[in-house]
Amino acid sequence: MSKNKRKARSRRGLQVVTLCISTTMVLVLLGMVVFFVLSAHNLSAHMKENLTVTVMLKDSVSLNDARHFCRDLYHRPYSHNIDYISKEQAKREQVKELGSDPSEFLGFNPFPATLEIKLNADYANRDSLKWIAKEIRKDSRVSDMAYMEDLMDKVNANLSRVSLILLVLAVLLTFVSFSLISNTVRLSVYANRFVIHTMKLVGASWGFIRRPFLRQAMGVGLIAAILAIAILGACYYALWVIQPGVDEIVTWQVLSITAGAVLLFGLIITALCAWLAVNKFLRMRARELYKI
Repeated sequence: MSKNKRKARSRRGLQVVTLCISTTMVLVLLGMVVFFVLSAHNLSAHMKENLTVTVMLKDSVSLNDARHFCRDLYHRPYSHNIDYISKEQAKREQVKELGSDPSEFLGFNPFPATLEIKLNADYANRDSLKWIAKEIRKDSRVSDMAYMEDLMDKVNANLSRVSLILLVLAVLLTFVSFSLISNTVRLSVYANRFVIHTMKLVGASWGFIRRPFLRQAMGVGLIAAILAIAILGACYYALWVIQPGVDEIVTWQVLSITAGAVLLFGLIITALCAWLAVNKFLRMRARELYKI
């Protein structure tokens, strides 16, 4: 008798371990998708905010006027960062790149003072650039403007495409993960179908019968979520070691939301699957239990 009990406990323990491992693997995949979706959004903003609009100032503009102009532009909603490059600095940079000084044979410094404006991500698109350029060009201190409009369009198009692919992948993976976890939980409950029927015969309520299965499933979901978060954390640490600047894109908000999503999904999906599986056997009659 004790031998049969030990076998039953061993079988039950193996089922729990199997459920925990499979749930952990699914949660790792789901966490990776959430991580990449959130990181893609930050990457999009980071790339857009590094696209530069160059404003060339007239030679008559003094340093004080340029500073006042910078201050005015800083208060615009589209400005993320502004760098002032003086005529002398522009000359030094060009001499370094070209290897020669044009002012030696021209007799004057041909390079204008410029403002390098980095836009906020929401304004880094063709429509916004049109009215921004129109507004800046009205200023009497501006001689010309330059920006890579085609590059901005390509960046926006590629990022939109990547975001759509990740979104579709997230939906498909959520469906697949639900199916995998549901099948694993159902097999675990299936082994106890006669226990469920016996409890139903002695008058136990459905809620009372479901409770231990839900508690066990949520316990497995919690353990699996913690393991999945630990694995994802280790992967992020390895990525940070390889690419130290990744923390500019993968912020603590991304890590927190990813961990929260994995934990929440692990608890909800296992509890929901257990609830559906137990209800299925609660509705069955005795003769139906032998046919499945």
